[in-house]
Amino acid sequence: MSEKVTAGRDTLGEFAPDFAKYNDDVLFGEVWVDKTLPPKTRSIITVSALITKGAFEQLSFHLIKAKENGVTKDEISSLITHLSFYVGWPNAWSAFSQAKEIWK
Repeated sequence: MSEKVTAGRDTLGEFAPDFAKYNDDVLFGEVWVDKTLPPKTRSIITVSALITKGAFEQLSFHLIKAKENGVTKDEISSLITHLSFYVGWPNAWSAFSQAKEIWK
C-alpha cells in the first residue's frame, strides 16, 4: 500500500479521531506495510478473517485489495470454498457474491 490511507480520517475523523488515526497511521501506515509478510499473504489472511467473522461490510474493500495484491480468481474461489467447511455455508455464499463481482 504505497498511497497514504485517509479512510479513517475521511469517515470517522471528527467523530472518533483516535480510532481514525490508529486506522490510518498504525493499521495501514505500519502493519500493512511491514515487510515480514508480503501483501498477497496479508490479503489472504485478512479476507479469511473477515469471512470468518461475517464482517461483510469491510470484505468488499479487502477483496479489491486482494485482487490488487495478486490474489487470483482461482485462489479466492479455493479460499472461500475451503473456509465454507469451517465457518459456514452462508458466510461462503455471502463472500462469493462479493468476490464474483470483483473478479468478473
